[in-house]
Amino acid sequence: MCGITGIFALHGNPDIDRALLDRMNETQHHRGPDEGGMHLEPGIGLGHRRLSIVDLSTGQQPLFNEDESVVVVFNGMIYNYRELMTELTALGHQFRSRCDTEVIVHAWEQWGEACVTRLRGMFAFALWDRNRQTLFVARDRLGIKPLFYALLPDGRFLFGSELKSLLADPALPRELDPCAVEEYFAYGYVPEPRTILGGVRKLNPGHTLLMQRGVTVGEPQQKKYWDVPFKQGSERPADEVAAELLERLREVVGSHLVTDVTLGGFLSGGVDSSAVVAMMAKLTGESVNTCSIAFNDPAYDESKYAAQVAEQFHTRHHVRTVDKDDYGLIDQLANLYDEPYADSSAIPTYRVCQLAKERVTVALSGDGGDENFAGYRRYRYAMNEEKVRARLPDGLRKPLFGFLGRHYPKADWAPRVLRAKTTFEALARDTVEGYFHGVSIMPDRVRNRLFSPAMRQQLQGYQAIEVMRGHAAQSPTDDPLSLLQYLDLKTYLPGDILTKVDRASMAHALEVRVPLLDHEFVEWVSCLPPSLKLHEGEGKYIFKKSLEGTLSEDILYRKKMGFSIPLSSWFRGPLRQTVQDSLLGPLLRETGLFDMAFVEEMVEQHQSGRRDYAAPLWALLMFASFLRNVLHAGSGATQPRARAA
Repeated sequence: MCGITGIFALHGNPDIDRALLDRMNETQHHRGPDEGGMHLEPGIGLGHRRLSIVDLSTGQQPLFNEDESVVVVFNGMIYNYRELMTELTALGHQFRSRCDTEVIVHAWEQWGEACVTRLRGMFAFALWDRNRQTLFVARDRLGIKPLFYALLPDGRFLFGSELKSLLADPALPRELDPCAVEEYFAYGYVPEPRTILGGVRKLNPGHTLLMQRGVTVGEPQQKKYWDVPFKQGSERPADEVAAELLERLREVVGSHLVTDVTLGGFLSGGVDSSAVVAMMAKLTGESVNTCSIAFNDPAYDESKYAAQVAEQFHTRHHVRTVDKDDYGLIDQLANLYDEPYADSSAIPTYRVCQLAKERVTVALSGDGGDENFAGYRRYRYAMNEEKVRARLPDGLRKPLFGFLGRHYPKADWAPRVLRAKTTFEALARDTVEGYFHGVSIMPDRVRNRLFSPAMRQQLQGYQAIEVMRGHAAQSPTDDPLSLLQYLDLKTYLPGDILTKVDRASMAHALEVRVPLLDHEFVEWVSCLPPSLKLHEGEGKYIFKKSLEGTLSEDILYRKKMGFSIPLSSWFRGPLRQTVQDSLLGPLLRETGLFDMAFVEEMVEQHQSGRRDYAAPLWALLMFASFLRNVLHAGSGATQPRARAA
């Protein structure tokens, strides 16, 4: 795994600042501590930090074609590089290494922009073609690898694997994007293509950028080259589908085992990671290195299930016990993620990556299983709500449940069965609105109170649901369950899950591979009937069925736990003063973004035990940490205020 960065002069002065490029490159040293390289010529500068995984002795980047007219910097892994190398050699291309990176330059020569459709893997790369004076930038189909970019007023195009590489340029505007702030406090992350800064964008998964020096004018336009099909095929017996699924799982895990360094797997004891480890053990015939985190509080600990799988497949299992009050990473996380990021499971994810790096350089994870096979509980809840929507006409349903949602108390203190306010509110909405409401870390009514009048004016009526509405309009399916999976594949997966794992792993120079997100596997699974994914309230139905001869019922059918941490008790106990100092001090107040009276109300009500505002308070805490550690630290930035939307 690596870090890439670069400067491209779209027009005007072609001189590239070598010292600036070097600073940009070095901000990502953690992504590639093994080697660093740069290439500069008129109009273009490319930087690369390398974590050596394949072809350790060669394969240094930037990497060129035969006559050095094409050069690439690349972050990721192309799993079918050997097959492509054979095909391209037969077409007359000459290879000087045996690494996957070199495939990209020759694929560009052979197929041009369509080269990305031939690549099977995770990737973000930038390729410069001197003869065409063209920069081509691409990101993999599911967004496993990140890419940030900005077009500056002086005509320079900056890009990098992390936002911090762009922040190394003092000319980059530091103004917050109010729409991104609204999205962050709804989703807990800033969804693609926005970033928290108004002048910086993320390249969408499955998209490319093509820019030609002296020709391209204005903001470069992203171009889609792939989407999840969700084209339902003919009905087949479940046993037949399960057998094919298991074979495809074997193949895709096998394709992800190519490496010249030590390899292992994350093992939480859940279905997805256990399935991947099981396939690894069977395919290698060796004792696999596995890593998991245990918690000293039984309410948060599922390490016994990981140990059960480790014993079954004779893995070399490594466990680290983490104190449930492991909150010392708050400011460090802000520096890792560069943007506000409110998924608190980033803390145990950081710890398991830290443990894994002590044993291996590459680890396989089970990420993607929930999105592929409808494993999240929220899918079950949403489908139950959908049944109610189908039975009641809109003219009755919306006013009835709208009234109940407005007037039913927010009973955080009550047993879960009595906390119906959120359900009533969701039932008053359509499918997309209801799902957005269910996944939001702050409902509309809370965000409306959180923001100051000035911030609401700057938003000009913009609401974060527009992100989901935009994707829903492009959805290839109108099946309710498939639509929700599609929305998660476009938002939650790249914006939250994959971002979390990329930054946490790269902080330790660890490469994490995600076989369940191989695009061919995702395509095939997406076209299975929804009833084989969520069946009689059981998520991942066909996936679990395919694994019944491989994993025990304890692993397959126990209640899902996940990486949770005790935020509510933290904010009433050991972090009580930290919350007050960070949220009620001058830092948030001076942004002008927030209604500080409501922030004070949330803090007081949560710490008194009358309400549970753990998620909003964590989001605010991470936003304050971002301001303090990223936006202000060494950037020369002035105190940010919301700019026009």
